[in-house]
Order: sequence, then C-alpha cells, then structure tokens
Amino acid sequence: MLDISSEKKIAVLIDAENTPYSVLEYALKEISKHGHILAKKAYADWSSDLLKNWKLPLNELAINPIQQFSYTQGKNSSDAAMIIDAMDLLYTGKFDAFALISSDSDFTKLASRLKESEVYVFGVGKRSTPVAFKNACDDFMYTEVLNERYAEKNEAVITQTKKPNKISLRNKLRMDTKLVRMLRDAVAEYAGEDGWAALSISGSLIKRQNPDFSPSNYGFANLTNLIETTELFEVKRKNNGASSYVYVKDKRN
Repeated sequence: MLDISSEKKIAVLIDAENTPYSVLEYALKEISKHGHILAKKAYADWSSDLLKNWKLPLNELAINPIQQFSYTQGKNSSDAAMIIDAMDLLYTGKFDAFALISSDSDFTKLASRLKESEVYVFGVGKRSTPVAFKNACDDFMYTEVLNERYAEKNEAVITQTKKPNKISLRNKLRMDTKLVRMLRDAVAEYAGEDGWAALSISGSLIKRQNPDFSPSNYGFANLTNLIETTELFEVKRKNNGASSYVYVKDKRN
C-alpha cells in the first residue's frame, strides 16, 4: 500500500475554459510522478456548448467538475472560483503541493501566494503562457511537450526511424543562445577553482531560475544527455559506491 505520508499530497485545479481536455490524462500522469493526487477539480461554466466534450474525460479521470456560471459576457467567473477554492484547500493544511492547469496569467498571483505558504506549485499550460505565470511556479510543464511525449509512448506500432544526425542536433542546440547561456551560467556559478561543477546542483539552479526548463523540451531524457550533445562542456562521471555523480566543465576554461 502506498505510504501517503512519504509522498507529496497534491491538489490539481484545472481551468477548463483555458485548457484542452485532450491533455488531462497526460498531465495527471506526469503530476502523479511527483506525489499522491488527493483532489482533482475542473472549473468552468459547464452549461456552455463549447465544453460538451469534457464529460467523458471528466468521468474517466474522476475529476470533480465545479460549476460557475458566467455572470457577465466576456468575463471568466470560473477563475475567481478556482482561486477561492485553492485558498480554502490551502488552509486545510492537507496539501503540500498544488498543480494549476491553465495558460492564463490571471493565476500568477495565486501561484505566488501558494509558494509564500511553502507549498510546491506545478504549472501546466501552453508554450505561449505568459512568462510571469511560468516563473511564479516551481515547475512548469508544456502541454505541447506532454502531448508529444505520451503520443509516442502510446503508439500501437513502433517503427524504426532514422536517428537525427548528431552534428545537426549539436548545431541546433548551440544556436539556441538562451539555452547555451543558461547552461554556462549555471555551471559557472558552482564551478570550483579547477572549473568543474556538479551537474546536479547546476541543474537545480537552472530549474529554480527557469521553471519551464526541461531536457524533454529539447528531446532528451535527462540533462546529462543534453549537455553532452552540445559538446560545449567536458563531462566526467564518478562512482561512490551505489551512487554516481556527473561533473561538467566549460570547454572555454
């Protein structure tokens, strides 16, 4: 039996009027990797014909639909309902993590407020989600990436495809100046006098400064594979009994 006390206890709150229902299953699978989901709620004016296709996924995924009528045309009343519920759930003291599924910047203040109460905040939304909301979260996942990742896993027939040319992939990464600066700055921050830095703590800094960063966004399973492919860093591994550590050094040094 799962020991819930050893897991993050997560409340998942979904802005249904700003989220495609097709991503719900994938988002919940990804969030569940980080802990035990105790509450799942979706907010919308469910009387709208635009949301009629939500019934099946809500039932199958055991998500509780919260009805909020739109009092004024053009105004999203469900946002306010979701924010109020989030604070009510916070004050119960049962949850140490919240997942806010939306691409709406209106939830920026909510994410910041939850973090002030020392709870972990996951965000799930489109790449076009405003930067302020993404940075207000501890971890932000892109719906496009989730769709791509799980679509590949769910393929009934696996076909052998030609692997991308390693050189072209390396050049593509190097042309991403934001990525290169992010990696170099994080390594430089923790580099010792010899120029070597532990990749684990450098990676933690990247995540704190850029909540939407994930190696999977670039097609890699982990940060080590990504940083090796750039060929901008020297990489060495050290084994200490059952543990293995990766260290990196900027080749410019």
